Amino acid sequence: MTNDLLVEMPEIWQQTLNWQPNEQQQAQFQQLYELILEGNRQLNLTRITEPQEFWEKHLWDSLRGVAPQGKLIASLEAGASVIDIGTGAGFPGIPVAIAAPNCTMTLLDSTRKKITFIDKILNTLALSNSKTLIARAEEIGLQRQYRQNYDIALIRAVGTASACAEYALPLLKQNGLAVIYRGNWIESEKTALESAVNQLGGAIESVEQFTTPISNSVRHCLYLRKVASTPGNFPRAVGITVQKPL
Repeated sequence: MTNDLLVEMPEIWQQTLNWQPNEQQQAQFQQLYELILEGNRQLNLTRITEPQEFWEKHLWDSLRGVAPQGKLIASLEAGASVIDIGTGAGFPGIPVAIAAPNCTMTLLDSTRKKITFIDKILNTLALSNSKTLIARAEEIGLQRQYRQNYDIALIRAVGTASACAEYALPLLKQNGLAVIYRGNWIESEKTALESAVNQLGGAIESVEQFTTPISNSVRHCLYLRKVASTPGNFPRAVGITVQKPL
């Protein structure tokens, strides 16, 4: 494991996000990387294992999503409650929880093996601001203790943008923000998303296109603001969101 040294890139952090990790955060990123490599042998968590690629596509990309216009969202530092929907191997939630220790992070996934693995990560990294939840977004979106309970919802690589909106918006408080991480995004997709978001009590605040700092890959983040209560019939039952998008 000693050869698995993560790149640090302080200048790129500073130039792109106006932020850089302190020593403790850098050590946590390094530990996270080693744990993911170890867990990958049993769980097939990610194809991205080379140090520079891991830094760019898992760490930098996770934080770029919560830094529109190149600055970390202020409410994260102020102690926002955040949920990472379909967290998988812990991205973007774990890097965000490391970067913003004042926020409270809930890492949601329906796969028990992945959540068991993430619990080990949280324990090893001493991330006391984070907890896990084994469930589906469609289920907890209808439960009182979770519905309209979060300031920020993060969702990366889970279904269509409309499906992501239906998973995220019911969980947000009034004026909360959903951040949907995408690779490709074309303007023609916006009409379908607008229609879905309107039905869910949201509005598209912005769509940001950017390029990653090392490989110059094009990425997008969609920012949806919760402007009204989500009607009680959303989210719909498991499967329907995907089969019959809004």
